[in-house]
This record gives sequence, structure tokens and C-alpha cells, in this order.
Amino acid sequence: MTERVLYLTYDGILEPLGQSQVLRYLERLSSGRKIVLISFEKPDDWQQVERREALRAQIRAAGMIWMPLRYHKRPSALATAYDIAQGLGVAAWAVVRHRVRIVHARSYVPSVMALALKKLFRLKFIFDMRGFWADERVDGGLWPAGGRLYRVAKWFERHFLLNADCVVSLTRAAVDEMRTFPYLQGRMPRFEVITTCADLDLFKPAQDQLQAWQPGGVFTLGYVGSVGVWYLFDETLRCFQLLRERLPDARLHILNRGGHDHIRARMAALDIDPACVQIEAADHEGVARAMQRMDAGIFFIKPVYSKTASAPTKLGEFLGCGVPCLGNSGVGDMATILASEQVGVALGSFDEPAMREAIEKLLSLTNVPDIRARCREVALRYFSLEEGGHHYNRIYREMDALHA
Repeated sequence: MTERVLYLTYDGILEPLGQSQVLRYLERLSSGRKIVLISFEKPDDWQQVERREALRAQIRAAGMIWMPLRYHKRPSALATAYDIAQGLGVAAWAVVRHRVRIVHARSYVPSVMALALKKLFRLKFIFDMRGFWADERVDGGLWPAGGRLYRVAKWFERHFLLNADCVVSLTRAAVDEMRTFPYLQGRMPRFEVITTCADLDLFKPAQDQLQAWQPGGVFTLGYVGSVGVWYLFDETLRCFQLLRERLPDARLHILNRGGHDHIRARMAALDIDPACVQIEAADHEGVARAMQRMDAGIFFIKPVYSKTASAPTKLGEFLGCGVPCLGNSGVGDMATILASEQVGVALGSFDEPAMREAIEKLLSLTNVPDIRARCREVALRYFSLEEGGHHYNRIYREMDALHA
């Protein structure tokens, strides 16, 4: 029998994340099976009629059924509860109408619906957790530690883990942490690690940029993405200052949307010459083209508890373009990958001596003749959409066989 999967995501498919981290997977998975996709679309995205209809046609061409719902934001808890109730009703109808056998939920809010569907219809439930969501809310300052919303979310997390037929984690570090949870002792679920994957057909080295950086050339350090809650941007700028002491001609190329005023304010506070920094916004293709011209990437993420379960997409994108990275420890499997595969450097602390040492190591690494090829090969092993798709294909087949 054809596998019949209901995929639930609280992210909109019209959003960049929905397209890169949901749709591109599902297009690879839709061959030979029926996939019903329920997403929650933001009003501003939904009003872009031409783009919406083009996406609808793309999803239909892949053989999938798309059932978009509206995302509600305020008041936060009540809006989310309404979306869950609305989504559960539509999802239950989809299960019956399309004889669904597997429900695949991306993160926590959709998993509330999936848990109910599992109980109601005896479906196989894939909890694609994406991270420790409740702890992220606390670490990001959105919820108080130990507050009611946190306790409710952790109660659901416990029941997701106890009832899931498969738990997909972005990192091995998170799986190791979950194996210590007292309530899972003797009731350990099946874990699979599938990291955040990148479109490596797009994020690849430029044909004329295959040579390693050579001393004497202008060194371009690249920063891509947000400068907000989770990122240690001042520490990034401090590293760039130390790099400039070592290489006075070094440049910083920043690609960011919506944070340019903050970036300039922090540069001014640290007395960084704006003439040596390029700041711009770019679409997905533009980001890939810019990455190809960088000699190294840099980003520091707050090493808080919830980030044990995080896998930054930009790491796969940088490596896919053949660019080694300077990151930090305490964030999922990132430090292990950078160090063991020799494709970057992971800071263990943010004091000046540690930063100076990391910069020296990074410069040595970028001068290795085959560094770009090595980075690309590591990206293909860890962050390929094709590899991720193979893993999900196997999980779907095995879940369907268990259902039979």
C-alpha cells in the first residue's frame, strides 16, 4: 500500500525557512507516497497572491496536497491554542479523507496535534523535535524559568518522547542529553539524528574560487544572518578587530536583513572603521554567491542549555561553499564537527588570548591547499538534503511497515 503521511508544520511554507527546511525535503519524499501538508501561513505572506499561487502549483506538481491554515500571533498563548484546535480539526478530517497512516510533526506545537491524532486514529507518530523548544523560550528571555507555560510545554515534551514511534533530533548531543532523562529509563524511544540540511546544489564553491587563501591577499571574513537574541555579535566584532591587528587589510562582509542600524551602532561602540565592513541584504541566491567569495565564516551562538539541540543551517551553507568557520563550543555538535573534521575552529571561551589563538588557527587552516575541497566534502556528509531525504525515506518505510 502507498505510504500516506500527514506532515504538520507551524512554520509557513511561504516563509524562507518553510521552503528550505520543509518543502525541499518533502519534494524529495513525495515520490511513491501520498503526503498531505498542513502549514500555518503568516497573513503578510498569504497576501502575496502571485507568489502563493506559484507555490501552490509547485506543491501540486510534486504530487502533494497542501492545506494551508492562518497563523495567529496575539494574544500569544490563546492564539496558539486556537491554532492547535483549528489544526487538529483539519488534520483529523485529512486523516480520514486520505487514509493517513503516519503523522510527522515538526517541532512542539504541531506535535500537540500529532499526539492527539495518534491516540484517536492509532497512527505512527514521528516527533521531529528541532530542539528543546521550551528551554529555548526560557533561554531567550521569552518565558520565566519554571513558569506555567514552561511547565506545560515540558509536560507535553515528556509525553511526546514517551509516545513517539520515532524521535528525530538535530544533534547527537541532544540525544545523549535525553538518554539521561529519568522518565525515559526503561522506556527509551527510537532516536534518529538528522541535522539541519542545506541546499548544496546552491551553496557550492565557485569554479573560479577553488584556491585556498594566500598570505598577502585581502582576507574576507563573512558573517551571515541574524544579530539578535541567540548571537554574540559583539564578540564577533572583537574577533574581527584582532584579525585586523594581524591582517590590517582584512575585511568583514555582513549579510543581514533588518539589523543594519544595530550593526552600525555596535561597530561605532567598538570603534570599528566602517570602511572595512560591507553590510548588505541579499536573497537566498545572493547569500550563496557572497559566501563563495569569503575566506572564512564567523558566528558565535550563546552556549546555553537549549542550544545543545541546535544545528545552525549556516554552518552547512558555509562548508558547502568551501568556507571554513570560526564558531564556538556548547552548540549542538558544531564544535565536534569543526575540530574532528578540521574544517574550522571552535572557541571554548571569549577572552582575548583564546580569540587570538583561534584567529591564528583559522588563518593557518584557510592556507591549507585542499581546505575548500575538504569543507565541501564534510558538508556533503553532514548537511546534504539528499542524505537527509534518504534518512526520512527509510523512517517512513519502516513506520509504514510497523503500521501494517
